Amino acid sequence: MFRAFLAALAIIPLGGAALADCANDAEIATFVQSYLSRTPARALGAGGDMDDALCTQGKLAAVLAESLGPVVGYKAGLTSKPAQDRFGVTEPVHGVLYRDMLLPAGAEVPAAFGTIPMLEADLLLVIGDAAINQATTPEEAMAHISAIRPFIELPDMTLAKGEPITGETLTAMGVAPRLGVMGPEIAVSDPAAMLNMLAGMTVTLMAADGTVLTEAPGAAVLGNPVNSVLWLLSKGITFQPGDVVSVGSFGPLLPVAKAPGGANLRYTGLPGDPEVSVTFVE
Repeated sequence: MFRAFLAALAIIPLGGAALADCANDAEIATFVQSYLSRTPARALGAGGDMDDALCTQGKLAAVLAESLGPVVGYKAGLTSKPAQDRFGVTEPVHGVLYRDMLLPAGAEVPAAFGTIPMLEADLLLVIGDAAINQATTPEEAMAHISAIRPFIELPDMTLAKGEPITGETLTAMGVAPRLGVMGPEIAVSDPAAMLNMLAGMTVTLMAADGTVLTEAPGAAVLGNPVNSVLWLLSKGITFQPGDVVSVGSFGPLLPVAKAPGGANLRYTGLPGDPEVSVTFVE
């Protein structure tokens, strides 16, 4: 809980005028009740700017950590131009990852795991040491990443029909965290080689029957997935050793209904062409 509290404080804007549209305790409690019961929720942050949204996210993270476990990392979202255009923003957004939302490879997950269950091809980077906080280039950042992990993120858009889904409301609710399935760690023994492989790999998300759902190069995420770390640093995030970073989606966000029975994610061009899978059960 203490780690989550520190993480929440880190994303609440400090100083300046009061944030009139930062959610109050009652609004946070109502949202959390909807989230935990998987019922459609009212949007948080609908009337405010991005500073208000981040203030709300910090309050929400502190409360959700009581049910989802401590914050163990961060997530970047809307890391492609089409996604940013769709949500009316000009840069990515960010949220946090909780310990208990991260599941092992091959996990069985209810198809209705959320209010609006979604599916996306992602990747985790594991922070090796605190020196990454001084990185200013992809090469410097990569030198302080100890491992990568295949990752199918299972977001939940959560909001009731008609509620606004914007960069601000998405940020306020923490960029739609719900679940994610992780593959084994792949150690980074040669940072320069791994940096090149991450940009050049092909990321393919398939349904259980082999149907290709999305396919994109590693460069689809900000030119190189490691740039998600640099962007988070530019927003004031401070990493600790062992933190994990969800870099963002390689391709569009999809309804789970597009992958009946489950999904498999392959990274062609990384060592061993690693894969990770999830099974959806009724």
